[in-house]
Amino acid sequence: MNAARLLTEQREIHGVDLAGLSLSDHLTGEGPYVFRECDLTGADLAGASLVEASFEKCVLERADFRRADLDGARFSGGGGAGLRFTNAELVDATFTDVDLSGARFELALLTDVTFTGCRMIGAVLSSCRGTGYRFDGSNLALADLTGCSMRGLHLRGVRFDDANLSGCDFTKSVFEDCRMIGARTVETVFTKADLRGADLGEVDDTRLRSLRGAIVSPTQAALILASRGLTVG
Repeated sequence: MNAARLLTEQREIHGVDLAGLSLSDHLTGEGPYVFRECDLTGADLAGASLVEASFEKCVLERADFRRADLDGARFSGGGGAGLRFTNAELVDATFTDVDLSGARFELALLTDVTFTGCRMIGAVLSSCRGTGYRFDGSNLALADLTGCSMRGLHLRGVRFDDANLSGCDFTKSVFEDCRMIGARTVETVFTKADLRGADLGEVDDTRLRSLRGAIVSPTQAALILASRGLTVG
């Protein structure tokens, strides 16, 4: 059965090789699609209607979801480098244990989106729209989050090592078992943010200025002062 007929007649697609195919025109939007253990490497789903669709343990390397309607979609397991979500709508979407390395979310609508246990090394979320996206146990090393708002979030087990956090708003956010070693924090706001559960790494003068108004532990404060030749008595 070819891809067009398969997608027209079925809503649950299991173990099918759809790599490199243009699928957007064959997705009718009638009823949620379920893709299980499918190969969607390089598949073109740009502009597709995928409301409440489910992608379970699918290979998604270089898959193109630009401008797609993914409201309520669920991604679990699988993934791959180089996914594109530019200008996609992702309201109430969830990503669980997905490889999103190098994924691009520029101008995507991210509202009440949850990333849990995801590998997001080098992902680009700058200029995304919406608020309320959450990260839990995810690796955002080298990611570009320029200008993202994470006000009031409780961040658990998140790695921001060498990430670009410039212009981000972490007002009143709580960091638990997080790391920010080498993160860029130009004009980043940490007002009333609780950083006691974060490994800040070496804090240079630029990063220290951005931490104005944040809550740090006595140990963190002592390390910051020690790096400047001061000892707390």
